[in-house]
Amino acid sequence: MTTKDKKQIQLSEDDISLLNSSVGLTSLLSDKKTNVEKALRSTRHEMKIKELQTELIKLQNWVIAKNKKIVVIFEGRDAAGKGGAIRRITAYINPRMYRIVALPKPTVEESGQWYFQRYVNRLPKPGEMVFFDRSWYNRAVVEPVNGFCTKPQYQNFMKQVNGFERMIMDSDTYLIKFYFSITKEEQANRFKEIKSNPLKKWKMTAVDRKAQELWDEYTAFKLKMFEQTDLKDSPWIIIDANRKTDARIEALSYLIDTIPYEIVEEEEV
Repeated sequence: MTTKDKKQIQLSEDDISLLNSSVGLTSLLSDKKTNVEKALRSTRHEMKIKELQTELIKLQNWVIAKNKKIVVIFEGRDAAGKGGAIRRITAYINPRMYRIVALPKPTVEESGQWYFQRYVNRLPKPGEMVFFDRSWYNRAVVEPVNGFCTKPQYQNFMKQVNGFERMIMDSDTYLIKFYFSITKEEQANRFKEIKSNPLKKWKMTAVDRKAQELWDEYTAFKLKMFEQTDLKDSPWIIIDANRKTDARIEALSYLIDTIPYEIVEEEEV
């Protein structure tokens, strides 16, 4: 503990108990220079996430037992933390009854199909949850900004997307749309960290490398997307993702608070 910590930090019994937990001790020892305030904040966040993850297991048990279907979309700028949030959300739920969908560039065959077709093929079956790490909304922002679609293709998408989502919801499927929002400065910092980390360099794509210079173009198309597709029955949930842990807690909390699940007996699952 530093001199500053000793003078300024007053620890309650709850604080001491948290720091003495396995999570708290890990947080305290994670940095060479002990920072008690940071360790406490990290421990509280981790405890909250574990509490929410436990509750999500109950939600999934209800989905399985009652043959419900859930689609969760994660959109946002490059390096906004979508993939990391999905990994924390799905960390402890039954892997046989959920899927993470992160589609690559369309094949030649898919390019000739109705745009939504390859997404239809990956919607959940009864009892299943599907998490889209980017979704059909690629055509609302990423594709037009980078010239990956024509203007008519973009316009057709914007005309059809609300009807497509209405069909999903009318098929007794819960649809949740998250948008992870970060600042231009935070994106630049994350790109710098990714490029300097040999374990993460593979994440940088040609699209990522152009993201900063195309920031304003992304913003313009993002606002058009919100304006036309933020509907009462399928609203955009905008999450401040500058702090990754807070964003994950907010997303988990929204899922648990929004989907009207009930506790089911183990034999029902």
